[in-house]
Amino acid sequence: MIEIMDTTLRDGEQTSGVSFSAPEKLSIARYLLEELGVDRIEIASARVSVGEYDAVHRIAEWAQKNGYIDRVEVLGFVDGGVSLKWIQDAGCRVINLLVKGSYKHVTEQLHKTPEQHIADIKAVIAQAQTMNIIVNFYLEDWSNGMQNSKDYVFQVIDSLKDLSVRRFMLPDTLGILNPFDTYNYCKEIIERYPNLHFDYHAHNDYDLAVANVLAAASAGIQGIHTTVNGLGERAGNAPLTSVMAVLHDQLKKETNLHEDKIYKISKLVETYSGLRIPANRPITGDNVFTQCAGVHADGDNKNNLYYNDLLPERFGRVREYALGKLSGKANIRKNLETLGIRLEEADLEKVTRRIIELGDKKQVVTQEELPYIIADILKNDVSEQKIRLINYSLSLAKGLRAVATVKISINGETYEATAAGDGQYNAFSKVLWKIYTQLGKGKPELLNYEVNIPPGGQTDALVHTTITWRFKEKLFRTHGLDSDQTEAAIKATVKMLNIIEE
Repeated sequence: MIEIMDTTLRDGEQTSGVSFSAPEKLSIARYLLEELGVDRIEIASARVSVGEYDAVHRIAEWAQKNGYIDRVEVLGFVDGGVSLKWIQDAGCRVINLLVKGSYKHVTEQLHKTPEQHIADIKAVIAQAQTMNIIVNFYLEDWSNGMQNSKDYVFQVIDSLKDLSVRRFMLPDTLGILNPFDTYNYCKEIIERYPNLHFDYHAHNDYDLAVANVLAAASAGIQGIHTTVNGLGERAGNAPLTSVMAVLHDQLKKETNLHEDKIYKISKLVETYSGLRIPANRPITGDNVFTQCAGVHADGDNKNNLYYNDLLPERFGRVREYALGKLSGKANIRKNLETLGIRLEEADLEKVTRRIIELGDKKQVVTQEELPYIIADILKNDVSEQKIRLINYSLSLAKGLRAVATVKISINGETYEATAAGDGQYNAFSKVLWKIYTQLGKGKPELLNYEVNIPPGGQTDALVHTTITWRFKEKLFRTHGLDSDQTEAAIKATVKMLNIIEE
């Protein structure tokens, strides 16, 4: 069993521009412990601010009432007991004591000898025991210590291993490790101290945080530190979602995490932090369970040929099939199944062609737009178009009337004209009626003009235009669908012309 300690509320809050309010911190803490099943959470650094104290106190009160107080931790310092008092006054009982894990940090930052630093640490541990506070150690800059001053690292652990310390936590503080070094250093530590509990804390400076977690867990590390959405200083920390999947699938390790709750906490932290989850982030990104290519959807229909172990249902999500220029009928069938719609093969062919056409104009056609497309095709399909729009040009300039030039084919004859109007569509209409007047054809009356955008509010959403007409005392409607509002109206108008031509 691998223990998960999440430090979103402490290390994650060091992300540039991220600051959680006290109520936000409490809601994240509650979800991590109650719903997701994280073993421990690190919620703050001691002595930071009055606001931080209030947030810690609020979380501690809730944790005490609900039996989680020993799973709530605060970073503290070797400062003569000031951090211990701050933590105790806030209502917490676990300190993650930051001690120096490299000779360089001891001598150049503290200007002390290793022996002096170890004596200071022992004094804090003794005081913590009298205050009934549990002590874990952060060996700050441990990775540099293992590379450049291994004897010092062993000296510190040798001096403290028999004291009342629950966990020794090994941070790659500057994110310098690779998986090979991580495995070797962790293995060496664990074999030297088989009776101690070790955590590993990764940073992502080389984009290797998750790979280093994999290596550390393979070496026998008992605890892993994470943050939600990989928040953290510089390039961030190891993201909880990816760590969970790697431990469960790649190493077959058990954790107490509930996979189906992970997406909700990722979206919650996204909202509170103001930092968007990248669309391609594993497990929680918007696109990671979306198939674009039709061949993939076809394979999914044939014994799930394009599935891996990262099934979306595990993480409280669903697989989606993108609709666009790469779509095939299999993609469209999957979306129709979700909507409960069945089409004949001939109609499916028409819908497929239309989606590919629309996909050339915008990146993706959404599932919400699919019913509009079906209605547009099935209700307004004109197999023998006597009137075809060959080309048109619309111009709009500030302070000038809109101008339209249109070339249109009517019963095989081509006509072209130009007209100005009060807007692009009005100019287009005037060109048509100019041509129709010359031909002695009747002019329909436009009664109503409606524009609808499918749910979602995206700026590139398809526009569905419905126009109500009256011609020779008959009322009827035509529809147009396009990513451009004016073009959608033009399509509805051309459909109207074909209807009255009949």
